Amino acid sequence: MTTTHGTLNGKVALVTGGSRGIGAATAVRLAREGADVAVTYVGGEEAASDVVRRVEALGRRAVALRADSADPEEAAGAVPRTAEALGGLDVLVNNAGVGVLGPLGELSLAQVDRVLAVNVRGVFLASQAAAARMRDGGRIITIGSCMTQRVPGPGGTLYATSKSALIGLTKALARELGARGITANIVHPGPIDTDMNPGDGPFAAGQAAMTAAGRFGAAEEVASMVAYLAEADYVTGAEFSVDGGHAA
Repeated sequence: MTTTHGTLNGKVALVTGGSRGIGAATAVRLAREGADVAVTYVGGEEAASDVVRRVEALGRRAVALRADSADPEEAAGAVPRTAEALGGLDVLVNNAGVGVLGPLGELSLAQVDRVLAVNVRGVFLASQAAAARMRDGGRIITIGSCMTQRVPGPGGTLYATSKSALIGLTKALARELGARGITANIVHPGPIDTDMNPGDGPFAAGQAAMTAAGRFGAAEEVASMVAYLAEADYVTGAEFSVDGGHAA
């Protein structure tokens, strides 16, 4: 059994979309810091179960919850389900999201509705539910996108719109919940090497070239920022770029 660092000992975290990519890396990192962790998934039950096993190998408790962020009841319901399974809630990581890229004139109403349902409404409802359940001194951390800072080309209108909405939500949450010691922050990843956007994929070279670092980031690099924000007391209403200089 690997020992945990202990900065989040006794805390409970919920990571939406935590079965893979940034979400999975975040769940494991928070467990390394001492937190018990719930992850939500839609289709990746086995992947979510693997994350649970990795968390448990660190000596922490974990649970995988099937919850579709596009469904209002499921998006909000993951919060009380986490609290019931693990005994409370201290950290919410709004990670679940979908990306639809394409020319503005070709985006269908169904695509618009789904992206906004998952990326905006689902995050709002989960945050609302967390605020009602979360212990004072809690943390709400949302995963945004480097495309809120810089849209490098056409085709990103819908995705950039949805992620930009989360900046306003984050700042408003910080004001709304600050008296309770609850912080709200947003992290903007750049190109990150995941199964959805592999660092050796057909579009990777162009994305890497848009960064000052000249490379893709690792999911663990985003997770490190989330872990910092899960601990920090005097940081709230802020945006943090983990983008290799995409916005530079």
